[in-house]
Amino acid sequence: MVKCQEIMQTMERIAPRRLAEEWDNPGLLVGSPADDVRKILVALDVREETIEQAIEDGCDLIVAHHPLIFRAIKAVRTDDATGRKIARLIKAGVAVFAAHTNLDSAAGGVNDVLAERLGLSDVAPLAEGTADGEPGLGRIGFLSAALSLEEFAALVKKSLGVSSLRVVRSGDRAVRRVALCGGSGAEFIGKAAAKGADVYVTGDVRYHDGERAAALGVHVIDAGHFATEQPIVARLAARLRKELGAGVEIIAETKSSDFFRVY
Repeated sequence: MVKCQEIMQTMERIAPRRLAEEWDNPGLLVGSPADDVRKILVALDVREETIEQAIEDGCDLIVAHHPLIFRAIKAVRTDDATGRKIARLIKAGVAVFAAHTNLDSAAGGVNDVLAERLGLSDVAPLAEGTADGEPGLGRIGFLSAALSLEEFAALVKKSLGVSSLRVVRSGDRAVRRVALCGGSGAEFIGKAAAKGADVYVTGDVRYHDGERAAALGVHVIDAGHFATEQPIVARLAARLRKELGAGVEIIAETKSSDFFRVY
C-alpha cells in the first residue's frame, strides 16, 4: 500500500505537468493525495465500464490518459454523465488521476510508443516543446526501407490491430519518412509537410484537413483516435510496476474499445 501522493510524484517523473498544453487539465481530479492506494487501474478513458472494472477489481485509483474533467464544473448532478461518474467514484472510494498532453509529449509517452509500434528509427519531436530542450507533441522518424503507401497502410493496420483506415493519397511518393501524432493531431499536417514527411499518421482527420494535406503533398493515414493512443495503456502500466515495485498492484483496463465501428 502507498499513498496517492507517491503515485502523483511518480507520474510527475513519467509525464511532467510542465509538458501539458495550457488548455489541458492533468493531475488528480477525484480523491485526495492522502488516500491509501493498494491497486491501480490504468486506462485510456474514464468511461462507465472503466469505473465498473475499477470497482469490481477493487482498485483505489484510476490512472487515465484522458481527463474526466476538462473544464470547471458548477454542479455535480447525477443526471449528467460526468456528474454521475464523479458521484459514483466518490461513493466507491476510487480516485482519478490523468496525464494527458504531458504524457503525449513525454519521452516514452504516447507518441514514442506509437513510433515504436510503427518501427520508426531516428525519432524526434514533430512540434516544439513548452520549454527549451524538452519534447513537444508528435514525432517524426524513418522506416528501415521505403514502402508504397499501400504497403505502409497495411503495416499500420497490423501494428495497431485495426480493421480499416482512412487514407489521403497525395501523389505517388513512396513512404520512408513518417510523422505522427496519437489521438487528434490534424493541426500538425502542415508541420509534417514542412519537415519533409512522406506520410502523417494521426486520428480525427476532417474533410478539409485531407484537402490541405493533398495540396501540401503529404499522404495522411487516419488510424483513429483510440487506436493511436491505446498502446500507451499497457506501457504505462508496466512503467508504474517498475517505478512503484511490490507496494501496489497495477492492472490495465480491458473493457473499453473504440467507439467507432465500420459497417
